[in-house]
Amino acid sequence: MIKQRISGAFGAAKEAMQDWLGNGVAWRIAAVAVPVYLLLVVVFGVYWSFTPDMPETRYLQQDAKKAVVGTATTSALIDVSEVLLNKPGGFISNDITPPGIFMDDMPAWEYGVLIQVRDLSRAMRESFSRSQSQSQEDADLAKAEPRFNFSNNSWAVPASESEYGQGIKFLKAYRKRLSDVDDPQAQFYARADNLRYWLAGVESRLGSLSQRLSASVGRPRLNTDLANDANARQSTPGESEQRVKTPWLKLDNVFYESRGTAWALICFLRAVEVDFADVLANKNAAVSLRQIIRELEGTQQAMYSPMVLNGGGFGLLANHSLVMASYITRANAAITDLRDLLSQG
Repeated sequence: MIKQRISGAFGAAKEAMQDWLGNGVAWRIAAVAVPVYLLLVVVFGVYWSFTPDMPETRYLQQDAKKAVVGTATTSALIDVSEVLLNKPGGFISNDITPPGIFMDDMPAWEYGVLIQVRDLSRAMRESFSRSQSQSQEDADLAKAEPRFNFSNNSWAVPASESEYGQGIKFLKAYRKRLSDVDDPQAQFYARADNLRYWLAGVESRLGSLSQRLSASVGRPRLNTDLANDANARQSTPGESEQRVKTPWLKLDNVFYESRGTAWALICFLRAVEVDFADVLANKNAAVSLRQIIRELEGTQQAMYSPMVLNGGGFGLLANHSLVMASYITRANAAITDLRDLLSQG
């Protein structure tokens, strides 16, 4: 009896489905739903591709001089990390559904920001929060730094956003302890050598980006790996001259990674200017830091072309990678000069 009822129910459902399909209702619904869905995917994809605004610079106000040293840099790191997770579309690099899975420019931008977040969190753990090489590292920073080094394309168990969110929580715990004058365990040492330590990493990152951007035109490059050291050796011999060219499909990725890197550095350098104000003034280097920020701000200009163009060096079309490389290279040279100033007595 029960089997007959179940069989009858399946039969009725089958007949109803056949009648529905036979009447063409499903096809009419699909003819409307599919274009609407595709339109929404395109609209959200375009909206999510917009670079977010700079986070609110609460730590740069006039009362910043009254704040505890280190809160500006820590707040900048927290704010940039939160923008990375909470911007329109959220964190897209690990998306497995449309439109995020079809986007590559914004994930490249996110990667550039993430690299700077990782570098600054490492500098805070290894240098800014320690008085000397033998001193103990801060407990919260020791937990935050590895969270930001988690893979950026993990979508589940755990998701990248979850790990980065945990890193932000530990940074906020460190900032809270740092602001408590009764807790001497949380420290931030604004010294010239600490600033030079972080800037050395920034200089290396920008130098690499400058080379990758310049490789958009594919010119021969001499091998200078062992220059200036007669006794230098390398693992395997390299060619004396090689042609380096960024693949055509990677041009926009390198461009937007550089744009994201510069975006994050602008935020961090503005905060560093507050925390290291006395150090910069003593070295007469504040204007040098502002010049770095000025050069990096040039990378954030509005882009009116619908795609990253790759014209020849002096060709008819623009080469956006070379323009970006120009700003990055000048900022990199200014960082080198700043590090030299900070090393002087």
